[in-house]
Amino acid sequence: MEQNIRRTLDFLKHQFDQSVYMSANPMDKKYRLEHTMRVTNIGKEIARGEGFEEETLIIGCLLHDLSYVDTFDSEDDWLNHGRTAAKMARPFLETLNLRQDQIDAICYGIAIHVDDQADFPGERSPLALSIGDCDNIDRFDVYRIHETLKNKLFTDLPYEEQAEYVGNVLGRLNKYKDMEFATKTGTQLWKDRITFQMEFFERLQAQLKASV
Repeated sequence: MEQNIRRTLDFLKHQFDQSVYMSANPMDKKYRLEHTMRVTNIGKEIARGEGFEEETLIIGCLLHDLSYVDTFDSEDDWLNHGRTAAKMARPFLETLNLRQDQIDAICYGIAIHVDDQADFPGERSPLALSIGDCDNIDRFDVYRIHETLKNKLFTDLPYEEQAEYVGNVLGRLNKYKDMEFATKTGTQLWKDRITFQMEFFERLQAQLKASV
């Protein structure tokens, strides 16, 4: 198991290092690798909580955004990046000491993680679905709060725009809080993240109201 995971991580880093896009955009490279490692650690937690084959989910998480080594020229390129990553990953996966059903589950989970669609048949197993769940869980964790506010230049916004933004975020989070994921462990991790974000933005909203 450890050898397959180590080889996958080495392959991923090599692909990132050889990428023209990543070389030209070092901050994107840094973020994508860090995001991938966070998604992988979430996958490890879900696998252990659900009794999945840890190796299978970890490798799927490591490779889920492999296609980011290429330049996305359109919205369709982004929308297809799961399916593209699955195509890129399969030849490498076939060099590992994995069963065919493991390879198929990994590729299917990677393919559907963006828009829930694959361009080849596969089983929507809890493990395959968990690759996308891990991705979503990380995108709603603490780092994303920091990243979003920084990119929004939140501290530079006028008060009215700050208040509107926070209100909109809370509205979206309220819609997301009762979502069910493929596993009990994944659902609990999701709810923990959403609860934390709601508490953060509710406190931020209260502080903004107290500022005028």
